[in-house]
Amino acid sequence: MAGGHALLGASKADQWINCPPSARLQESIPDTKSEYAEEGTVAHELAEIKLSRSITICDSKERKRLDAELKKVHKNSFYNTEMENSIQEYVEFVEERFMEAKSRSEDAVVLLEERLDFSEWVPEGYGTGDVVIISDGILEVIDLKYGKGVPVSAVDNPQIRLYGLGAWANYNYLYDIQEIRMTIMQPRLDNISSDSITVDNLLTWADTVVVPAAELAFNGEGEYKAGSHCRWCKVKGNCRARSEENMKALEYEFKDPALLSSEEIGSILFIAEQLKAWAKDVEDYAHNQALNGEKIPQWKLVEGRSNRSLTDKEAAKEILKESGYKEEQYLKPQDLLSLGDLEKLVGKKNFSTVMGNLIIKPPGKPTLVPETDKRPELNSIEQDFENIDMEEI
Repeated sequence: MAGGHALLGASKADQWINCPPSARLQESIPDTKSEYAEEGTVAHELAEIKLSRSITICDSKERKRLDAELKKVHKNSFYNTEMENSIQEYVEFVEERFMEAKSRSEDAVVLLEERLDFSEWVPEGYGTGDVVIISDGILEVIDLKYGKGVPVSAVDNPQIRLYGLGAWANYNYLYDIQEIRMTIMQPRLDNISSDSITVDNLLTWADTVVVPAAELAFNGEGEYKAGSHCRWCKVKGNCRARSEENMKALEYEFKDPALLSSEEIGSILFIAEQLKAWAKDVEDYAHNQALNGEKIPQWKLVEGRSNRSLTDKEAAKEILKESGYKEEQYLKPQDLLSLGDLEKLVGKKNFSTVMGNLIIKPPGKPTLVPETDKRPELNSIEQDFENIDMEEI
C-alpha cells in the first residue's frame, strides 16, 4: 500500500481549499496515531488482499503471497468478525461495479491502491485511490471508509474529486474518458454515496477552485476561515479564527417576548452543537499542553477520581475462602456472553436461525437531530412512542 502524506493531499483538501494557510500552519505538527487509524489501515489491507484475489489476475506465486499476507491480517489484534463481514460486503460491492464496467467494455481495467497524481493543478499533489475502474467513456473511483463516526457524502466532496482528477490525468491518454463517477462506501454505517461529473466540469472546478486555493495554501497565504473542515485540523483547539467565529455565536441576541420561539430554539441548537464541539477541542488542547508542562493560567492538573481494583483476583478468592466465606458469597454466577460475542461464537449467518425470536431490537430513545438526518421522523406520540417507557427518557 502507498504511504506518506503530501502537504496538499486529497484527504486534507476540504481544509486547504476552505482555509488555505492552515496547510503550512499544521506542517510542523506531527501526526498523532490513533487506534481508529490503525484499525482502518488493517481494514484497507484486508480489502486489497481480497480484491486482488477476486478481480485481478493472479498466478500461483502471487496467490501464495496474498495468502501469506492474509494470514498476517488475521493475526492482527484489530481483525475480528465485524471487519471480516464489513470488508466482504465492500468487496462484493466493488465486484458488482467491476462487472458492470465489463458489461460496457470487455477490456475494462481495475486498479487497486493506485497512486493518483494531480500535481498539474496542486503543487506536489497526490493521493491513493482504493479502487479505480476504467471502461468505455467512464472512470469510477471507489473510496472505502472503515470508520463509523459520521456518514460521508461523495456529492461535491473535494477529496474524491481530486482522486478522480488524478486518475483522469494518469490515464486519459489511453482511454477516451467522458465521465467521472465517484463512490464512497462506509460498510459499518450502511452508507453508500455516489456522485458523477463530466470531465469538462471537473476540469473547470479544478482550474477555478482548486488551483487558486492550492497556490495560496502552498505559499502559506490566504485567509483563515472556520467551518466544518476544522473537524480534523491539528490546531482546531487553539485556532484564533475558529475562536472568533464561535464567539460570534455567543453574541446571539434574543428579542422579545421573554420566551424563545420554536424557530429560535431550532437555530440555537445548531449553535450549541458547534460550541460543544469547539469547547471539547479547546479542553483537549489545554489538557495536552498541561501534561507537557505548559502552565495554563487559572487552571491546574490534579489527580482525577478513580475506582478501587484488585491487583490479583485469584489471590483474593483464596483469602476469602481461607477466611471461611462460601463461594456463593463472593463469586457471581456465570454470565451469558454479550450478543456481539455470542454472534461471533455461533456465526453471523446462523445466529438469527439459532437464536430465533429470542433476539429483539427495541426502539431507540427519541433523539433530536437536524432535519438533514436520514432517519424517518417520529410524528405521532401515540404511535411512535407507544413501545417506549417514557420514565426512562
